Amino acid sequence: MKRIFDVAAATLLLVVLSPLLAVVALLVRVRLGSPVFFRQPRPGRDGRVFTLVKFRTMREGAGTDAERLTKLGRFLRRTSLDELPELANVVRGDLSLVGPRPLLVEYLPLYSPEQARRHEVRPGVTGWAQVSGRNALTWDEKLALDVWYVDHRSFRLDLRILARTVGAVFGGKGVAAPGAATMEPFRGTPVVGDGVRAQGDP
Repeated sequence: MKRIFDVAAATLLLVVLSPLLAVVALLVRVRLGSPVFFRQPRPGRDGRVFTLVKFRTMREGAGTDAERLTKLGRFLRRTSLDELPELANVVRGDLSLVGPRPLLVEYLPLYSPEQARRHEVRPGVTGWAQVSGRNALTWDEKLALDVWYVDHRSFRLDLRILARTVGAVFGGKGVAAPGAATMEPFRGTPVVGDGVRAQGDP
């Protein structure tokens, strides 16, 4: 049922939002040039890698994320318009509408066994961590929320998350970590004692 809902809803949204997608693509092309889309390998269900597609928000070239992130890019991120091309990933089966957000491939060896359970389900365009604080949360908090979703997932919870996503998008809160242009990189949870990774450490 979840997959049928994902495909039907994502296809409908792609059709309904096609004029908006065209406008955003044109703005990115005029302001940032080519390419219009940002493509990056991300781990999906069971760690299988796929290519995530988003609208580009940064200038190419050297510099920090804060230096390369443009005014248009900040707007697209604040409104989550940069995420709209991910609907095509949903139709292809790489993503679900709701699930833990797909993070970077290089993070895979850094997760604790418990944190790695976030890959037991298909990743999502939005998720429990995104409607519970987004990038204002610490990495440990976000990953714990992802695992909570894995253990409590249901169609009813997905509908609840989708409804809360609308408010989160319009509120524009938690787009960046405090004091940063984006989210600081995940560096893993420190290992203590017999090799078990400690939870709650910075």
